[in-house]
Order: sequence, then C-alpha cells, then structure tokens
Amino acid sequence: MFMGFWIWKRENIMKLSCLPVSFFKEIIEGSMSVHQWALLGRELGLDGIDLSVLFLKSLDQEYLESMRGEMESAGIGAAVVNTYPDLTHPEYAERRRERVQLKGYIRAAGVLGALMVRVTAGQGHPETDRRNGVQWAVEGLAEALETADPMGMTLVYENHSKPGVWQHPDFSYPSEIFLEIAGRLEGTSLRILFDTANPVSRGEDPIPILERVMSRVACVHAADTSSAKGLRPALLGTGIVPFDDIFSLLKKAGYDGWISIEEASGLGRRGVKKAVAFVRSKWKETE
Repeated sequence: MFMGFWIWKRENIMKLSCLPVSFFKEIIEGSMSVHQWALLGRELGLDGIDLSVLFLKSLDQEYLESMRGEMESAGIGAAVVNTYPDLTHPEYAERRRERVQLKGYIRAAGVLGALMVRVTAGQGHPETDRRNGVQWAVEGLAEALETADPMGMTLVYENHSKPGVWQHPDFSYPSEIFLEIAGRLEGTSLRILFDTANPVSRGEDPIPILERVMSRVACVHAADTSSAKGLRPALLGTGIVPFDDIFSLLKKAGYDGWISIEEASGLGRRGVKKAVAFVRSKWKETE
C-alpha cells in the first residue's frame, strides 16, 4: 500500500516536500507529533514530508514502524530523512562513531519508508585541514553508500551551512570544497541535495555551482536568506535568493526530482503555507 503511494507520486513532474525547521522545537520537545506534521503536509497538498533524525527518540524497529504508520494514516510518506554526520572530526574515534551512527540512521530511514537520506561532510573543525577533511569526508560518504546501495536508498549530499546542533559551520560550506568532495565521488550512486540559500549566504553565485552538479541533483532545498554575509533564514521570496534564475535552470535541464522547502522563517504554520504557495507559483511562472 505504501509503496504504491510513492509509485503514483513519482509520475508528477515536480514533487514537493518540506523540512519544517520552524517546527523543530515543538516536534523535538513533543508538543507537536510527527503525525500532526504529516496531517499538515497532507492538508497543504505536499507530495511528501521531510524528517530530521532529531525527531527520533529511538532507532528501535517497532518505534520506527509506528512512526511510519502515523504518516501512512495521514496519507503521506517521508521524502527525505535529514542527518548531520560529522565525518571531518579531527579525532579518529569520533569519526568512526559518526560513521557507525550514520549507517544506523540510513537503516532507520529504510524502516520509515523514506526515499532519500540527506548527508553532510561534517564540521569545519579548526584542527582539520583541507586535505584531510576532504579525504575523511569522501571516505565516510563512500562507506555510507555501502549500507545505502543494497537497500536502494538514495544518499543526497548537501552544500550545507550550519545546523543548530553543530559548533562550527560545515567543512564544505565553501563551494569549492563542496565541489571537490562531490567530484571525488562522481561515478558512485551519491546524488546531490542543492540548497538555494547557502551559497548566497556566502556571497556566492549559486548558478555556476548548480550547473556543475545539475546532472546529479535529486533534491533541492528551497531556502531563502536575507544576508550575503552569513545565513539569515527568511520567508521564501522575501530574501535575496535568485529563485527565477535557479528554477529556470532546473526547468531547462528537465528537472523532475524533489523540491524540499526548508521553512525556517519562524512563522510556524503561516510560514509553511506561504512558502508552499510561493514555490508552486514561482515554479509555474518560471520559463
């Protein structure tokens, strides 16, 4: 029954999901359930919802199956499970722990029925130089693929900035490092999750970066920022991200993957609703 849902949804040209950053505190603390988030996603007509591993209280199979059942009962499934592996930690034992933990999250995403797992390179630790950091990230991601590939799970590597759970920005926040790591793993099953706001928040033009990885993009984080000197999340369409140019490039490339709204405006339900309307309208009007 669940797999049939996803087969039907894959017939759509563009598939829309949402990572509800504005609801993270409520979901993590338990005042909002994943079932309630799924119901809202269904109400807004999303094709899927995104989850964070921060939502998970356990990796026990019975618990995960119960959460999957909550989504199914709402008539929607998980598109992306977002993880935060710190594969660039300067200490070997910590890198090893992060790799093992990531494999557990990948298996959990399979139980949840998710299509993709978002992965990161790791933090930009001051002690980690570029050469070692790139090598450790490549090795960690390649090892994660050994778990994901037999499951048919797609890993999507993001041009990431910094989540609240980290002390440092992402090691591959600078686009040249992101592109180097992505390039080292070209030819593997690793796909790309392209975030629209992160390059802009560094004062970088997102278009040349997206062009370099376009053939490997499986998901796009539609996110906005009000600043080019650090990420300042804004309601979609009110910041400085050039959505016209980004969506035009995607459409010209025949993109038929997922657009995941990274809704971090802090406006709650109103913010999610406005962001969904903005993406649908912008995608439709863009040539």
